[in-house]
Amino acid sequence: MSETQGLEALASLSSNPVDAPAPRVQQLDKFGRAYATGKRKNAIARVWVKPGSGKWVINGREQEVYFARPVLRMMIAQPLNLTDRATQFDVFVTVQGSGLSGQAGAIRHGLSKALTYFEPALRPTLKAAGFLTRDSRVVERKKYGRAKARRSFQFSKR
Repeated sequence: MSETQGLEALASLSSNPVDAPAPRVQQLDKFGRAYATGKRKNAIARVWVKPGSGKWVINGREQEVYFARPVLRMMIAQPLNLTDRATQFDVFVTVQGSGLSGQAGAIRHGLSKALTYFEPALRPTLKAAGFLTRDSRVVERKKYGRAKARRSFQFSKR
C-alpha cells in the first residue's frame, strides 16, 4: 500500500503533464517544393520533390541515363512505389560522392525524407519500411602495417 501512495505522491510532484508531440506540418519552399538531404556511405543527395507527372532529373540527366542498372532505378523509386505516388511527383536530385550504389541509397533516403515533408501522413509507412533510417555503415579506414583495413600482408617464411 505504501508503494502506491509513494507513486501517487511522485505523480503529484510533476508540475507539467507530459504533452503529446506537436503534429507534423507540411514544409515547402516558396516554389512549392519539399527539400531533403539523404546520405549513404560518402554520397550526399539533395532532393527536391514537387507535384508533377513523375519526371526524374539526376545531376541534369534523365534517370535512365544516370542509373543504367535497373536495380538502382528500382531502389531509388521504392519510396514512391510504396506510397503509390510514382506518377504524382517530379523529383530533382543533385548527388555527389561515393559510387553509384551509395548514390542510389542516398537518393532513396533523401526522397523518403522529402516525401514526409510534403505529406506528413506518409511518415509511418516510410518509417516502417526503414527508408527514413540513415544507413551509418561506412568504409573502414586503412591501418598502417596492414594491406587494407584488416588484411595483413602475405606471410613468407624465407
